[in-house]
Amino acid sequence: MGKIIAIANQKGGVGKTTTTVNLAAALGVLEKKVLLIDADPQANASSGLGIIVEEVENGSYQLLEHTVSAKQAIVATTSPNVDIIPAHIDLVAIEIELVDKDQREFKLKEALADIKDEYDYILIDCAPSLGLITLNALVAADSVIIPIQCEYFALEGLGKLLNTIKSVQNIHNPDLDIEGLLLTMYDSRLRLSNQVVEEVKKHFQNMVFKTIIQRNVRLSEAPSFGESIIAYDATSKGAVNYINLANEILKQHSKDGKSS
Repeated sequence: MGKIIAIANQKGGVGKTTTTVNLAAALGVLEKKVLLIDADPQANASSGLGIIVEEVENGSYQLLEHTVSAKQAIVATTSPNVDIIPAHIDLVAIEIELVDKDQREFKLKEALADIKDEYDYILIDCAPSLGLITLNALVAADSVIIPIQCEYFALEGLGKLLNTIKSVQNIHNPDLDIEGLLLTMYDSRLRLSNQVVEEVKKHFQNMVFKTIIQRNVRLSEAPSFGESIIAYDATSKGAVNYINLANEILKQHSKDGKSS
């Protein structure tokens, strides 16, 4: 049974897309079958895996509209064991188009029902907003990863996101778990980075991943080549961090599997 994980935070610039693309690539390298769903109209996850966004005919917009099936929207990537349902700027329109539809929060969940078992992991890259597309991702997901950058306003808006997750749990998806809070853009030389890490760990304790994603030039360069950090520079700090994160998640899931 595949596990669906949404990567969400309504704050922009926290490393959501970087995390979605590179976690997908890391899980793929660790021989898990992964589907990435680009649910952000900016389509950065799509271009970050080498998709020519302008040429996307069937993507997450058509998937949410239910004009194509998930199978018809899937595209293979050059990243081992990773497929993608890409996005296009037309995804912006879906928020308006779904507003008066019945069961509008469940469109993505319904669309993924056929293929959920064909993948070990389905990762959803959410837009930096708490709109209807992100709500669809949270309703479809089994769990959510929340990236938090190690910078001054790190915890700003986090309460709002946690309240949204709580209301999704109460109304639409009682099984939604928080997979973990992921600290990103960490620079060990900065006192501020270390203070943020301490503060987040103090507030959220076991909810925080042990793996911390360090600030890394190679990580910033990789998307402009349409590659994950694993393909671009497998020895870089960024690649090592994301492989560690993938291993941490796999370890946690094997523990959960044994206990259930």
